[in-house]
Amino acid sequence: MPEPINIASPSLALHRFVVVCAAATFFLIFVGGLVTSTGSALAVPDWPLAFGRLVPPLTGGIRFEWGHRLTAGVVGILTLILAVWTWRREPRLWVRVTAFAALGLVVLQAVLGGLTVLMLLPLPLAVAHAAAAQAFFCLMISMVLFTHPGFGSTGEIAEVRLPRKRPPLGVLATVTTAAAYLQMLLGAVLRHLGAGLAIPDFPTSFGRVVPPFDSLAVEINFAHRCGALVVALLVGWTFARVMRFYSAERPLRNVAILMLGLLVLQITLGALTIWSGRAVLPTTAHVAIGAAVLGASLALTIRAYEPGVRTSPANLVTSAPALGVKRRQVSA
Repeated sequence: MPEPINIASPSLALHRFVVVCAAATFFLIFVGGLVTSTGSALAVPDWPLAFGRLVPPLTGGIRFEWGHRLTAGVVGILTLILAVWTWRREPRLWVRVTAFAALGLVVLQAVLGGLTVLMLLPLPLAVAHAAAAQAFFCLMISMVLFTHPGFGSTGEIAEVRLPRKRPPLGVLATVTTAAAYLQMLLGAVLRHLGAGLAIPDFPTSFGRVVPPFDSLAVEINFAHRCGALVVALLVGWTFARVMRFYSAERPLRNVAILMLGLLVLQITLGALTIWSGRAVLPTTAHVAIGAAVLGASLALTIRAYEPGVRTSPANLVTSAPALGVKRRQVSA
């Protein structure tokens, strides 16, 4: 039997600390994107030291690569504190397990980063490093929600009439999140192959809808564009579902609006990356905002399954008049 969810309010201080950890992780992703955008991945050829020192001369690409390592070290320390703090103060076992999973993943991420440097940036390790980074960010987003004092309780139990819609919102949001994660991995392959400008125009591809597939770089680039279209359609579908049938649920509505706004920004940054010839700022921001889209989609997925949020696809009426709560109705 699964463990019952304890919705007792967790420590507010712990929640605030998790927010700091998530923000630091997002900054780490931005700095990691800066390393690839500036071509500085091997500016420091050894690991864990840098030219045999703790602090190397901060010149050229060394600044970006060593800055990335420094930021990763800070995030690792924050994650260790989070795991210990959660274990001591959090009564829910599954939340404690999530915190320790984040700790294990940040250690794995460090090892992958080191091996990537020592083995001179092999593609499988570089992509695995990016995959672990996105998974770690997802765990941090999850911890932000799990430790929120209001998680699991919307403050009222509402009367809701919901239409029969397939797939259910939770399933749709899960598929959207999975697609966003796969798109991030495809983007990592594209970056590490140096294929960002293999197709030099946008929104067309060599002036056509479908480009000539005469190289692996073009194929990966076009696959990334197709993946972006799939993610955009799924995000739009999820947003429309939330706004039509669940707009009264503030946790769902707010995250859905954020997710759509981030998607628009992400598409804009993708276009600017190409039009600017992969200028550092839009290219790096494109990586970071892609992670933000993934995080928002995951947050919506968690909210869709959150106890107290009404997202059942069946026609039903749930009410709790005995509790004296406010009643509301969502119609088709």
